[in-house]
Amino acid sequence: MSATDAASGNMDLKLEVIVLPVADVDRAKEFYGRRLGWRLDQTPPGIVQLTPPGSGCSIQFGPTLTVAAPGSAKAYLIVADIEAARRAVIDAGVEVTEIFHPGPAGPVSGPDPERRSYLSRASFKDPDGNEWLLQEITTRLPGRITSGTTSYTSAADLAGALRRAAEAHGEHEKRTGATDPNWPDWYAAFMASEQTGEEPPS
Repeated sequence: MSATDAASGNMDLKLEVIVLPVADVDRAKEFYGRRLGWRLDQTPPGIVQLTPPGSGCSIQFGPTLTVAAPGSAKAYLIVADIEAARRAVIDAGVEVTEIFHPGPAGPVSGPDPERRSYLSRASFKDPDGNEWLLQEITTRLPGRITSGTTSYTSAADLAGALRRAAEAHGEHEKRTGATDPNWPDWYAAFMASEQTGEEPPS
């Protein structure tokens, strides 16, 4: 396959690992593994790899993996419920900022008033100062996920999607003035549209 073919999108490229710069490997392993509960994966000697729950991408660190300064990394952790995610990190004994959302003059305290996707956030740091930004996303922008490809990484994510579908379906029945016997199909179309950014059912 030529470079042109790859650039045109004819080759799958799956991001699976990011390297995290840390000063103390054992301390980082304790923080991400024991405290946050990220899964410790099998790796070659000299590499520590952990994977956040529900994530397709992992972090790696080790004494010779990067020359970047410890604490210089910043990454996002996508969550379906910013308040629940923040509580979980606090319960793990980690200091987390208040929830905030962007405003015209800078960050504003509290979640986005309309709970729009991408806007409600909170952040925390590991012992080296690497920053993690929790970002609430329930509906994707178009093109982020291939049409027809949907997945839920936990029972909590699936339950949240079902609750949003139920609420939207209730509004749908109010608009039509009739009970919808095909609600499972409507739910499925709504939940898929949230993940792909396509138009939801009317």
